[in-house]
Amino acid sequence: MKKLPLLMLTAALGLTACTTGSLAPDPTNVTILGLNDFHGNLAPTSFTTSAGAKISAGGIEAIAAEVNEARKANPNTILVGGGDLIGASPINSGLLRDEPAVYALNGMGMKVSALGNHEFDQGLEELFRMQNGGCNSNDTTKACKYETTYTGATFKWIGANVEYNATSGKTGTPFAPYIIQEINGLKIAFVGAVTRTTPGIVSPEGVKMLNFTDEAAAVNKYIPEIRARKPDAIIMLIHEGGELATGSTDKYDTVGCKTLSTTSPIVDIAKRVDPAVSAIISGHSHQGYNCLVPDPNGKDRIVIQGDFYGHLLQRLDLVVDKANHGVMQVKSANLVVNYDTRKANGTLDASMTTILNKANEKVAAIKNVQVATLGAPQIQRGISNARNTESALGDVVADALLLAGQPYGAQIGLMNPGGIRADLPDATQIKPGNAVNFGDVFAVHPFGNTTTVLSLTGQQIKDLLEQQWSGANATAVKLLQVSEGFSYKYTLSNPEGQRVNIADITLNGKPISATATYRVVTNNFLAAGGDNFTVLKQATNVVQLPGVSDTDVLSAYLKAYGPTLTNTVKGRIIKL
Repeated sequence: MKKLPLLMLTAALGLTACTTGSLAPDPTNVTILGLNDFHGNLAPTSFTTSAGAKISAGGIEAIAAEVNEARKANPNTILVGGGDLIGASPINSGLLRDEPAVYALNGMGMKVSALGNHEFDQGLEELFRMQNGGCNSNDTTKACKYETTYTGATFKWIGANVEYNATSGKTGTPFAPYIIQEINGLKIAFVGAVTRTTPGIVSPEGVKMLNFTDEAAAVNKYIPEIRARKPDAIIMLIHEGGELATGSTDKYDTVGCKTLSTTSPIVDIAKRVDPAVSAIISGHSHQGYNCLVPDPNGKDRIVIQGDFYGHLLQRLDLVVDKANHGVMQVKSANLVVNYDTRKANGTLDASMTTILNKANEKVAAIKNVQVATLGAPQIQRGISNARNTESALGDVVADALLLAGQPYGAQIGLMNPGGIRADLPDATQIKPGNAVNFGDVFAVHPFGNTTTVLSLTGQQIKDLLEQQWSGANATAVKLLQVSEGFSYKYTLSNPEGQRVNIADITLNGKPISATATYRVVTNNFLAAGGDNFTVLKQATNVVQLPGVSDTDVLSAYLKAYGPTLTNTVKGRIIKL
């Protein structure tokens, strides 16, 4: 394994888990490796290091090799997850219902993971199947196609803040709130939570029996119970995160950063979580950071996130006092999972290569079908996966929706940026002649959403645009991508609800009318009010396009216009 940075973050925390007396200290080293927002990425994808080098990072062959080497160096090593291990996955996992991804994580020896919102993409019952195994799926065209049986995850998903609601007829939590992992006589407690915003960012039908409560309050509720079991350390796994503040020069390998944006959800949560928690492994925001946030007693506590798709592994090195059941020291670092280096020196994990090859073979017939050629090698979804700006690929996807909806009267295409999951294609998949295949299209649109045309008034369109910066979107802006002919201006410094002037919303060069009705085409997720765009639930004359999926829509557009498309942002959305 690579040598760790000399300036790993060290927090002298005292005995923070639970003490039973004043016995002579018995220091023991424990290593915890965290993987967040993996999203079934069995193969490596493009990543830019803090030094600006463009490499291939992640992939199960390289991740497993890192984990194996850590275990050789310290047998007291535990692999855990920060949520979104499955869902929104590339074709070689997504088309097989993410069963290959689960088998890979099983093979790496993962022990526990926080639930992520994408674990709920296919509903609670399907998540139970992913946990426990079986072939009784809500999509039999994908389930048990990697193998004829599916045996389930050997690790456990946990979530203290996921509870059955009154309509379910059940009580309690569908998943354990915490797990205590025993290793060589040590007891390390992991308590989990998922973003409370989950109902607004997954299909509502799939989570209708559940409540997602305040993350910090839910975790704190179980701390006394955990402490009573005398763990040697308590670590929080949470699928919620944040971003570095505007202007910060900190990066994923900056040690002890203190520039997490104060509006980041994880900052508020971390400040309220019981001090008995020694460190917080986070996810969801797809960022790399290794920061310090004060706990309720004002003491700095590590909050770390490892980018996404397995590019980074979060590493916590704990010195625990086995005699007195407490934590003496914590160090943290984000480790780059450099696929290129491991491939060159022959240290990729062979057992993972077998899983990857098998998954690729299962989907090869459809994945490798060429869809089109582009006018550029790649069309990108935004710098660093930014969702608060217009992107070249966002423009293309919105235009594709408009083309699909025009036979049904559509005038405006709208796309949520979170539904665009990859560049077209990823930098690791650029092909001769700028060709793109179905696998590339599937990577952009892995959800299988269908297409919806509906009617909104001009005032409703204005209100919809305002929702990009209000409610749950106020701290995680989701700038809707818009189609050709539609444009608007916005002013962030204006008060909430007044950031868009209806006079600055135009269709084909003319301001829209507040009272006129317009036909809008989008995906079924947004049409149902997904991503907190609830105005769309007020639409009238709603038409579901029969059998038209998001991959169909984008494929048809690329076939028609591919050679004319370049990595150019059209400037349809103007920030004043």
